[in-house]
Amino acid sequence: MSTAVDRVRPVVHLGLRENIVQFSLLVLVNAFVGGMVGMERSILPALAEQEFQLAARTAVLSFIVVFGITKALTNYLAGRFADRVGRKRILIAGWIIAAPVPFLLMWAPSWSWVLAANALLGISQGFTWSTTVIMKIDLVGSERRGLAMGLNEFSGYIAVAAAALATGWIAARTGLRPDPFYLGVVFVVFGLGLSLTVIRETAPHVKLETSLRNTSTADPSPREVFWLTTLRDRNLSSISQAGLVNNLNDGMAWGLFPLFFAAAGMSLERIAILAAIYPGAWGVVQLATGALSDRVGRKWLIASGMWTQAAGIAVIVLSGGFAGFALGAVLLGVGTAMVYPTLLAAIGDVAAPSWRASSMGVYRLWRDLGYAIGALLAGITADLLGLAGAIWIVAGVTFVSGWVTAFRMSETRVSPARS
Repeated sequence: MSTAVDRVRPVVHLGLRENIVQFSLLVLVNAFVGGMVGMERSILPALAEQEFQLAARTAVLSFIVVFGITKALTNYLAGRFADRVGRKRILIAGWIIAAPVPFLLMWAPSWSWVLAANALLGISQGFTWSTTVIMKIDLVGSERRGLAMGLNEFSGYIAVAAAALATGWIAARTGLRPDPFYLGVVFVVFGLGLSLTVIRETAPHVKLETSLRNTSTADPSPREVFWLTTLRDRNLSSISQAGLVNNLNDGMAWGLFPLFFAAAGMSLERIAILAAIYPGAWGVVQLATGALSDRVGRKWLIASGMWTQAAGIAVIVLSGGFAGFALGAVLLGVGTAMVYPTLLAAIGDVAAPSWRASSMGVYRLWRDLGYAIGALLAGITADLLGLAGAIWIVAGVTFVSGWVTAFRMSETRVSPARS
């Protein structure tokens, strides 16, 4: 699939400044990608309980399990396919798959329709978000990788926060359906339109970076890339476990925090504000932490970020009112911001350009399986131990993950002089 824009072949350069127009367009596209997830963030647990009468926490959180599994598997495929058929085609495919999602959520007659919508949403997110990450890394080269990932995740998670706030506000005034999900139609129209018309393929930038590295080492096979990223390479596997635990606690926050806040007497509008604070802090602080990792390195930002997340979760479960919940949400967002873009940049540090997208796909496979694992863990333990007990368990797992990173991972950021 090509357009008139694609047929104009400019001279290829690496660098953020040299590719600022395309980079900025990808930032905008990723904002629409984030908005698609954000429209569910504050209202779907309430929808499960109020319209579909789901009482068990495991059943309520089933939509996150479906989303996490489909997104994780699609992340892996997106990385593989991006190396084989190009990035832009995968991006467009993701938006086409997203098109039915808002309509399914508006008119779902049963919970199984909501699960089907989240399966499509997971597939779409795996293709679209993965591809925008890969394309930005392709464009900027090695020197500004952390900043690039900070900007990418900033746009995505600010949009998550804004959409969560907007849909919660709309739902409080017009009801849980259908009005809040009209935003999703807008996101699809603009995201797909931009991807079709103005986004360019970045495979030529990969070829240029590969030639500049001037390496004669044979590329690992897909099977070798999988096991390097999963277990064999100490750095890549440390990154993968931290990503999994990060999204494990995000899945818990997505599914249990709205219920925990409601049990504490928070209104739907206040729950929407709290649901927006966490990704909002995450999004804004990433502007600083991504660039900071380019200067101070990746390892200790990741480890300390996991510990900050654990502290934020603990503050929430110990609090009984809006102020404490908000403080915990800010800490959780700051900790996540320290981790999220830094993990992506570290993958780019370790993996060669020719198999970087495939390694990124494996990392994102494990990372987004954290949604499913977190939702299952949180749902089962909430049914057995109550909401507070489930949240404490997730805080403990997050704290341990920080220590795994501290002891197993080495610094991946190479100084400009050495590179």
